[in-house]
Amino acid sequence: MPALALGLVILAAWWAVAVAGVLPAVFLPNPLDVARRLWLAVAQGGILTYAGVTLREALLGCLLAATAALPLAWALYRWALFSRIVLPYVAASQAVPAIAVAPLLVLWIGYGTLPVIVLCAFMVFFPITVSVLLGLRGLDTDVLDAARLDGAHGLTLLAYMELPMALPSILAGLRTGFTLSVTGAVVGEMTMGGEGLGMVLSHQRDSVDTTGLFSTIVLLCVMATSIHWCLYELERRSRVVAAMRGRRAT
Repeated sequence: MPALALGLVILAAWWAVAVAGVLPAVFLPNPLDVARRLWLAVAQGGILTYAGVTLREALLGCLLAATAALPLAWALYRWALFSRIVLPYVAASQAVPAIAVAPLLVLWIGYGTLPVIVLCAFMVFFPITVSVLLGLRGLDTDVLDAARLDGAHGLTLLAYMELPMALPSILAGLRTGFTLSVTGAVVGEMTMGGEGLGMVLSHQRDSVDTTGLFSTIVLLCVMATSIHWCLYELERRSRVVAAMRGRRAT
């Protein structure tokens, strides 16, 4: 409710500024016109098809990053020397702008869906790795020691104790990563070509269609917020399960 109230306040302020004519419509269109354009785009323009393409690219990019980030985070957690050697390079990858990587991906892979997916994975790899690593390092050592006394070691300890207890951190990393991955998909489509919302934004930008740009941005915000909320609910429930598992282990 507080978030909804804040959104209504922002919409009211936006509408008031637009109606007062403080800014020309080419800079700030009326929110009612934006809502009307978005409705027409959904009902007649098939924009949901473009949104589906962007979502698929973001999902595949996030999964690709998670496939590499999860085992790497576990290795960084397990071996201190490996962590001291590798972690600075993992952090350095975050300093490289995605827009600078895009031309290289075009040279190496070409245009189309695949380089966009790789760009998404590059953008979210570091946040997922750090989130999972912090989650593993924050596990209750008393619970793990109790599990070791019961005979859990190696992969057994990982599968039955460490991963379930770190699941909230894993979901938190995926929550952040998936939201960033949507941004990566849009940036990739605008720079490397594609058939998603990034392409729609490029056409609207070139035609100075400000109302269309706002409507597409609103759709992207709705997508990102929905994904964020769903993963947050999964994370919240997993914390309850992890707490129950920890109490049973002790």
